Amino acid sequence: VRNLGEGNPDPALLPPLGEAFAAVTGEYAQQPGMYGQAPVDPEFAALARAALDADGLPAGAVVATSGSLDAIERVLVAHLKPGDAVAVEDPGWGSLLDLVPALGLRPVPVALDDEGPLPDAVERALNAGARALVVTDRAQNPTGAAITGGRAFELRGVLAGHRGVLLIEDDHGHGIVDLPLYPLAGATDRWAFVRSVAKAYGPDLRVAVLTGDPVTVDRVSGRQLLGPGWVSRLLQRAVAYLWTSDAVDPAEVAQAYARRRDALVRALGERGVEAHGRSGMNVWVPVSDETWAVARLLHAGWAVAPGARFRMAAPQGIRLTVSPLTEADIGPLADAVAGAAGPAKPLNYG
Repeated sequence: VRNLGEGNPDPALLPPLGEAFAAVTGEYAQQPGMYGQAPVDPEFAALARAALDADGLPAGAVVATSGSLDAIERVLVAHLKPGDAVAVEDPGWGSLLDLVPALGLRPVPVALDDEGPLPDAVERALNAGARALVVTDRAQNPTGAAITGGRAFELRGVLAGHRGVLLIEDDHGHGIVDLPLYPLAGATDRWAFVRSVAKAYGPDLRVAVLTGDPVTVDRVSGRQLLGPGWVSRLLQRAVAYLWTSDAVDPAEVAQAYARRRDALVRALGERGVEAHGRSGMNVWVPVSDETWAVARLLHAGWAVAPGARFRMAAPQGIRLTVSPLTEADIGPLADAVAGAAGPAKPLNYG
């Protein structure tokens, strides 16, 4: 059985880490990290901030966190209290859908299409009392949606009427997508923008960059000092080394995923199967019965992720990660999915 359900990047597209760690551990032998030093390595902060500036993010300090989910949790806890409602994409990232209720918060589903959250759905959620909104800018998990310039304009218009809402943006697709970023940051008084290195450089690095309004950044960094203290500066320096050594060619990586993703979406379309995968490494296929579809595909030799992990009110579906696929896999996989999908409701149910 070929496993397309784990959601991992292609190991062949990740950079080797030996050189980076050898370089930074050599520096540490001369000057080891100690208590009392700045929690964010200066070079890491400068490089991260320069990249954010290039993408049009508002000015502000940066914080290093242990991945995107750690950053999102810290921001939610910094502003919300148990019982508060959080608007989340549906279908959306399964870990986030688990995190929100684990914090005692109430998830409110927001429908989306290939261009991101639907403005009317966001408006309904905020009018119903949601105190926070979490959106994915690009490579949305599981649908591959990416916010367009037009959609960003509409969403900023909605948020302008809800300045008190906490906005959290997840740009985990940075480094693996070739679509431009259209950030929403600054549309509300309290906001945070999170950018992980997991997909482009390796999940085990456990490093993400967070920026936001001054109150949010101060609360997150202050609370972090009372827990782990800081993200290892050794890891931060290793990431900075990878950034400055051009260890990853984002355009090449994006094209590698796009070739597989687009080929699969196209092959499914030729077989009459609706599929979504505008960016990133995942393809979402609406199905009539996801339990049947997952079992049928497993029998055919393909393990896929059931949609129940990623949805609340959205119609049923399955997620396929294209990272392990070769060109020769596309046809047989599309045939198997076509035989398992059945008639399905469209993604945009809102």
